[in-house]
Amino acid sequence: MLKRLKNNYFLLVTTFIVLYVFFNLMSGQRGLISHFEKKQILNKLKKEEILLINQIQDLDFRNSLLSDNLDLDYVETLIRERFILGKKNEKIYIIKDEN
Repeated sequence: MLKRLKNNYFLLVTTFIVLYVFFNLMSGQRGLISHFEKKQILNKLKKEEILLINQIQDLDFRNSLLSDNLDLDYVETLIRERFILGKKNEKIYIIKDEN
């Protein structure tokens, strides 16, 4: 048996090296599977970044409405939404969304 191993030594070493390289290409931190997982995480984070940027822009716009040049219409809208207040003889309807 030792004689057969010596004869096929190159074949055995080559086979193990090929298997090692193949498994490291497929798995591991830099493998193909990990690459696709990281790509999916990156896409998710990009979408979340866009959402957060839109929220920041919306808050900046609202903040600008409450700056030195006070927009009274916007203040009235805020008071109506937050405190559910209305003018005299005005009916207020609250519509609850099922979602």
